[in-house]
Parts: sequence; C-alpha cells; structure tokens
Amino acid sequence: MNQKALITIAGVVVGALAIALVKLGNPANMGICIACFLRDISGGLGLHRANVVQYIRPEILGLVIGAFATSLFAKDFRARGGSSTLTRFILAFFAMFGMLVFLGCPLRMILRLAAGDMNALVGLAGLIAGVAIGIAFLNKGFTLGRAVAQNKSNGYIFPAIIVTLLILLLAKPAFIFFSEQGPGSMHAAVGVSLAAGLIFGVLAQRTRLCLVGGFRDFFMFRDNYLLYGFIAIFLVAMAGNLALGSFKLGFEDQPIAHSDGLWNFLGMTLAGFTALLLGGCPLRQLVSASEGNTDSAITVIGLIVGAAFAHNFGLAASPKGVPAAGQWVVVIGLVVALLVAMFNSRIVSAQQGVVTSGRN
Repeated sequence: MNQKALITIAGVVVGALAIALVKLGNPANMGICIACFLRDISGGLGLHRANVVQYIRPEILGLVIGAFATSLFAKDFRARGGSSTLTRFILAFFAMFGMLVFLGCPLRMILRLAAGDMNALVGLAGLIAGVAIGIAFLNKGFTLGRAVAQNKSNGYIFPAIIVTLLILLLAKPAFIFFSEQGPGSMHAAVGVSLAAGLIFGVLAQRTRLCLVGGFRDFFMFRDNYLLYGFIAIFLVAMAGNLALGSFKLGFEDQPIAHSDGLWNFLGMTLAGFTALLLGGCPLRQLVSASEGNTDSAITVIGLIVGAAFAHNFGLAASPKGVPAAGQWVVVIGLVVALLVAMFNSRIVSAQQGVVTSGRN
C-alpha cells in the first residue's frame, strides 16, 4: 500500500477512536492526549496529589504494548541509547510545562481545533514557531549525538514497566490513586481504552505519526508525508464532532481549556521547540521507547516527572487561566531550550563553509 494512503487511513482511524473515546467517557476534546494522560499516570502513581487528574490511563499502556509487539513482528525493535541522556530528560521536563500551560499535547491540539476551539489555532501557531526555531539550530548543526547499540535487555525495560502499570491498574492496590472527580474520573471502560490504545500503537509504529516531525520534514525537505495523518485526524474528528453536536466554534468556554492567547502560544512554542530538539513529539517518544530506544524512554520519564512537578508546585494552567508561576516556568523553559540548542550546535566543516543539518 502507498505510504501516504497508509498514514491517511491511520489518521482516519485515530480520529474516529478519539471521538469514540469521548463518547464512551473520556473528557471532552480529550479522546487521546499523550501529555494529559501521562500527567494522569503521574498522579495515579502518587507523584503528584492533584486529586482531579489521577488515573493510570489504559490508552497509554495499550499504545506502548501495541507499538512494542508490532516492532518485534516487523523486526524494528533495536535496543539503543546513550545520546545526551540527562539533556533529554531536562528538555522533556520543560516540554511538559509548556504543554500543561497550553493544556494538551500536539495531538490534543488538533482534536481541540477539530471541535471548534480556536485557542488551539493559537497553540498551533506557537507550535510552528517552536519548530521553526528548532530548525534554525538544526541548520547550524544541532545534535544531541548518536544513540549506540545496547544489550537487548535494556530495550525491554520500558515495555516491562508499562506491563507492570497495567497489572497495577487492574489490581487497584491501595497505593494507586484514582480520581473521583474532575478529568481523571472521566474515562471509557478499561477494556475499551486498552483496545483503542493497542490499535493506536500499531498504527503509530507503522506510520511514525508525529506532528512536530511533520512540520520539520515539510519545512526542511518539502516532505508532507507525516502531515497527511494529522490532516485526516482533524477532518474525521471534526466530522464526528459536527455529527454528535459537540462542535463549538470560538475561544470562550471550551472544555478543559483557557483563552489566554499569549500563554497558549508560548506554551506550545516551548513544546514545539523542545520536541524538535528531542527528535519528536510525546507520541513519537512513546513509540520510539517501545521500539527499544532508551533515550526516548528517559524522555517519557522526564515528561512524567515534569507533570508531577507542575502539579505539585501549582505551575499547570486550568480553565481559569495560567498562574504566574506557570508563566515564569515557560519563559525559563524557553531559555533552557535555547541554551541547550546553542551549546549543542556545531559547524562540522568550517573550511568548506558547510553547515551540517539533519534529523535528530
């Protein structure tokens, strides 16, 4: 099958899954959100105590298990890592602040836009700005170094952690937290969510879905392959919202969103910039970690820790707006990302006047 046809079909399925999950209990405009769901998992493990966002989301577990199984079947699983590990953790840590100020990852941004939330359009502009800044550094030779082959057992650790979380979700021991109100209490049945995640994981692994990567490839190489998937997600989700009467065009009173344009823009600028430096958005990091990339696994852990920090210290936004501390941490995150980009850029062949660029 033609690759663009495959990723378009994947986008259609993911868009339909997102609408179905909302209909079956997930929060409005949040059928699937990698950042929000990792934040909920962080709370479910007790890493933060915001009792309205605590739940081990089966969609994330299914996504990883589906991508892991598919990578084994397709012989794409390769244990590798060791590329600026601590730097990746720090970038992911701050990336989560940007997404929790915007209130969503790039995928949820598309789903919010498909429901008529025009704040997501501001976020999209910020994401593109962040990617553009990152591309400028790629063109100056930015790199976090090459991952190297590792013992295969290292690649199995992340999927094993996810399977352990699934066991904890099903067993419900006393030390696991479950929200009784708020977004964390809103979810489809475990089996349905897990199945949706499995399907999503298979499709994401085969197509390499990534919105940040899509903009990067389009701007740098005029390759629009990855964008086809997200255009399909948008169109199908919008059609579903229109059919179900859940499409509401405007900025105000949108579900689990705020209308502070400046911080919607800057939050996603930080998310786009850091994701570009990391080589992919949170969705891509999850899939890559499932394929044995331990650097991506560390990135996911950085996102989870960032979410815990954000909620423990009152940095995350809410429908009421963005707290002052959250605004400051976005600015700090942008400065940190700029410093990382500057210190990891290099001119490889100054004598020939050639600046290397490429994908991280």
